[in-house]
Amino acid sequence: MTAQAGRDMLIKLSDGQSPENFTTIAGLRAKSFSLNARTIDATHADSPGQWRELIAGAGVKSAAVTGTGVFVDSAGDAALRSAFFAGDAPRFQLVIPGFGAIVGRFQISALEYAGRHDGEATWSLTLASAGALDFEAL
Repeated sequence: MTAQAGRDMLIKLSDGQSPENFTTIAGLRAKSFSLNARTIDATHADSPGQWRELIAGAGVKSAAVTGTGVFVDSAGDAALRSAFFAGDAPRFQLVIPGFGAIVGRFQISALEYAGRHDGEATWSLTLASAGALDFEAL
């Protein structure tokens, strides 16, 4: 397997139409995707060898996404702001090169803007999964 460029990791926002089209969120410099599965501990006094036992498939799954970048005020930025203020959980597509694409609803849990007087305006985004996610291998 060859190394992948970080710039090829993409966060895309759905237009909500049918058929669905995804637009890459502009200006992002750094992205991070985290997939999580909470475990359910079923260990008891008679567990073999006193090893922990987990109930397979019983835990809560979640995904978290963060991104930071330069504010460019694109149409995607406007759609993000709109979804945040409306409290919506729009569909996103997360593209991880050499791995796959994850599609599903995410709540925008943080949307931050910053800037120095002698530098560029920046922004950051935090998404939390808000339902089942679909995975497609690339």
